[in-house]
Amino acid sequence: MSLAATSIAAEIIGLERAALDRWGKGDPSGFLELCAPDVVYFDPFLKRRIDGLAGLTAHYEGIRGKIQIDRYDLLNPLVQADERLAVLTFNYVSWGNEGESRWNCTEAYRKDPSGWRIIQTHWSYTDAGRPSSNLGQ
Repeated sequence: MSLAATSIAAEIIGLERAALDRWGKGDPSGFLELCAPDVVYFDPFLKRRIDGLAGLTAHYEGIRGKIQIDRYDLLNPLVQADERLAVLTFNYVSWGNEGESRWNCTEAYRKDPSGWRIIQTHWSYTDAGRPSSNLGQ
C-alpha cells in the first residue's frame, strides 16, 4: 500500500470510529455529519433503501437516545481508495443494551471540498449475533 493510500485508510477508519463512538452514546449525528446530501442507506430492518440525507436524518431521529453500546470492536477494516473515492468494509461487534450484535458494514466515501463524505452505507447482520430489534447498527 502506498503512503497516500495508507494515509487515506487511516483517515477513513478514524472518521468511522469517531462516528461509532457517538453512535454508541445514542447520538447518530456523527454519521449524519459525515454523510453527503445524496447518501443512500441499506438496513436489514427496512423494506427499502433510504435515499438522501433528509430521509436518513428522519430515520435516525427515531432512534436518537435509544442506542447504548458499552464497547465495540471494529474488526478486519479494509479501505480500498484512490484520491476521490474510498470503500471501507469491516466486521462490527458491539455489546450494549441489545446484548451482543454482529454486523458486516460497507461504507463508500467520496472526497469533496469539505472532506470525506459517506455516499453509500450498508449494514447487514451476520448469522451469529443477530440483533432482536432495530435499535442497533
